[in-house]
Amino acid sequence: MVARLTRGECSVTALSEPFRVSAPAISKHLRVLEKAGLIIRRKAGRVHYCAMRAGALSEAGEWIANQRAFWEQQLESLAKHLGEPT
Repeated sequence: MVARLTRGECSVTALSEPFRVSAPAISKHLRVLEKAGLIIRRKAGRVHYCAMRAGALSEAGEWIANQRAFWEQQLESLAKHLGEPT
């Protein structure tokens, strides 16, 4: 879904077409993405649309890079403590 939304806004119906899951499962997934700040939703009449939030993937990438650096340092410290080569 995220890959599709990087190409532009899409209706929830069109967004869910390639997936063989229930409508409630699609809605739950979209709520998680929205709560995480990755997407925004709007409604026009009876049609619901989703779009990526500007800069959201960059922010997520930065957070992941920071977490990776932190955990790599933690694992190196643990290996050093256990006397294992790093």
